[in-house]
Amino acid sequence: AMRALVLVDHGSKVAEANRLLEEVAGRVRARGAWPLVRTAHMELAPPTLAEAVEACVAEGATEVTIAQYFLSPGRHSTADIPRMARDAAARHPGVTVRVSEPLGVHDGIVDALLDRARETSP
Repeated sequence: AMRALVLVDHGSKVAEANRLLEEVAGRVRARGAWPLVRTAHMELAPPTLAEAVEACVAEGATEVTIAQYFLSPGRHSTADIPRMARDAAARHPGVTVRVSEPLGVHDGIVDALLDRARETSP
C-alpha cells in the first residue's frame, strides 16, 4: 500500500499565508516518514482537499491520511473536513482515507509556543 499525507488548513486570500502550509509540507517531506506529501486548503485557495486526494491517488496512493493544520476542534475540524474527506473518498473506491485530529494540546505545540515567547523576550 502506498501512503500519502495531505496537510489541510483553512486557506486564505493572502498568498503568503497559503505558502506557509507548503513550507510545513516541505519540512514534513524532508523527514521522509511519508512517501507522498501534499497540501490542500479547505476554502479560499487551491488546491482543494478533493484535488489533493485526487493527485495522491493519481500518483498511486491507496491510503491517504488527511492531517488537519488546525489548533482546536471547531466546526471545520469536526464537521467540514471530515465531510470533505468522505466526499473525496467516495470518488475513489478501494482507497482508504483517514482524518487526523487537529493539533490541539500536544507537547510539541507547547514547545513551539515557548520558543516563540522566548524569541520576544529581552
